[in-house]
Order: sequence, then C-alpha cells, then structure tokens
Amino acid sequence: EESSLQKEGEAMARMTRGIPSSALHGGGVTTGMRSSTNRIIRRSNPSSLPSRCSRTRVKASHEEALTKKKARGWEPRRAWFSSKLAGTRDMHVGSSSGNDLAEVTTPLDSVSVVLLAGGVGKRMGAKLPKQYIQLGGKEIALYSFEVFANMDHVGEVIVVCEEEWESLFKGVGIGKPLKFARPGKERQDSCFNGLQMAREGASLVAIHDSARPLLKAEDALACFNDAMQYGAAVLAVPVKSTIKEVDKDSMLVVRTPERATLWDVQTPQVMKPDLLRKGFDKVKAEDLEVTDDVSIIEQLGEPVRITVGDYYNIKLTTPEDLQLAESVLT
Repeated sequence: EESSLQKEGEAMARMTRGIPSSALHGGGVTTGMRSSTNRIIRRSNPSSLPSRCSRTRVKASHEEALTKKKARGWEPRRAWFSSKLAGTRDMHVGSSSGNDLAEVTTPLDSVSVVLLAGGVGKRMGAKLPKQYIQLGGKEIALYSFEVFANMDHVGEVIVVCEEEWESLFKGVGIGKPLKFARPGKERQDSCFNGLQMAREGASLVAIHDSARPLLKAEDALACFNDAMQYGAAVLAVPVKSTIKEVDKDSMLVVRTPERATLWDVQTPQVMKPDLLRKGFDKVKAEDLEVTDDVSIIEQLGEPVRITVGDYYNIKLTTPEDLQLAESVLT
C-alpha cells in the first residue's frame, strides 16, 4: 500500500508541476487538487502516518461509542444472532401455550435428587451391574453422584440401590444428607420408592440414571429452573437420524414422523413433588406402565418442558458406550 500511495503521490506531483505555488497554496481554482495532493503525500510519508498515541485515542473513542450504543440496547450482530438461535432451541411439550413465563430460579438447598442405581445392565455383558463398573478409575455411578453432591441447589441425595452398594456412596463423604431406598420391580417402582424418602418442603425432585456419568452441572441447573417455572422438565437433545414408525408384526413402515418434532430424552427428569405424587396416584389407580418419569406427568395432562441438553450425556448401555465415555473423560 505504501508503494502504491507513493507512486500516486509522484504522479500528482508531476501533474502540478508548473502550477504557481500561490495556486497550490491558496488559489481557489486548484483548492480541490491541493487538498487531494496533500492527502496522498501525507499517507505516503511514513513519518506523517498517525502516531501510536493518536491511534490509541481513536480506539478509545470507538470503544466509548460502542459502550454508549450498548447502553441504549444495541448489540453486535453476532450476539443478536446467537440470542435468536438460542430462542429457537426451546420447546414446550404438552403445553397449549407457547408464551414464556417470567424466569424463575431454583432456591438453594431445595432439590431432592433421586439417583437410580439399582439396575442390572444385562446388555453390558459384565459381571457387575453397569453403574458399578470402573470408568477412568472410578465407579460410573459416582460421577453424577458427585455432580449433584457439589451443587448448592441440591439439598439431599437419595440413592436407590441394593444394600451391598451403600458403602460405596457413603465413602465419598458428601456435605449434605444422604439417604437410601431399595429398587423396585420396574423403573417406576424404583422412582416411587425414592420419592417416599424425599424430605417435606423440597421444591423439586430430580430423578437421574446413575449410568449417565457425563452430566454437566449447568445442564442440571437449567433443568431445575425450567421445572420450577413449568412444573416439570427433562433434559433432551434433538434427534439426528430419521425415525420410522414400524408395524411390529409386518415390519412395514407406518409413517415417518417429522424429525424437527422429535427429541431424545435424557435425565435428570425434574418435577415438583406434589405433581409427581399426584401422577403416581393415577398410574397406580389405572395400572399404567410408563417408561420414563415425566410420562407420569404427561398422564395428568400437565405440561413438560424440554431443556436442551448435551449429546454426551448418554446412558452407558453397551461396551461401545464405555469406550466413548472414556474418550470424553480423557
């Protein structure tokens, strides 16, 4: 750029050769040319480029102007786009209204966590139940157990497990109440047993699979806040693959649901205790079988909020899942 400007300056100098200096320095008819020539020469001469101090002043002035614009509600295009994108990631399930309520936060020390750790895990093909297999030098169940134990919003942890495994959790030495319940025949029975141990006055009950060791505390907290606001919430991620509904007898495709409406549900699944108890009353009275916890709330016709989770929050079911989890942890 310096070379180009220098050549342009020399060309202009040749053009003005022979013009009286009075014309170049004050003569009205050539004022425009003089102005242009001065600009070029000034930029071409390194010694006449803006100093570091002047550039600093310009930068400071620019930053001051940005600060004032932000104070008036302006935001950078990238931030604006990100906020709009984030807004599209939220969904209602089972709610007739798409209008958001005022944001509600979860009180500290108010959540009763029910950690399901009583499964057998036959598909893992291991001698131990999968949640007690070591991963990275620690039992799988202890990863999420410690996540909840270190959250200020959690007031107690209730582990649903066989008696022989209680010492594993007691050995961690968490700084909040630790309770135990026994597993039931089905998942919903284990959840019910854990719910009976929840303390009176808990704001929420959060049910989590101990075979999901990669849970992030910030995702759990986001789910807590959604449940406080809507009554029930569950972590989930949009499905990536096309899903087919198939007739189980003929194995013929019945239909292809719209992928944009399908979410892969995870845990924790969080709800207000009274709502969950009411749901269990209905499930037991009508002898219903549900495969996840928020389905109990759906049976009441109540809304369940989807909280966008993380694809790494997988349930370890097969040896391949163990390899994936270990690669994430390392």
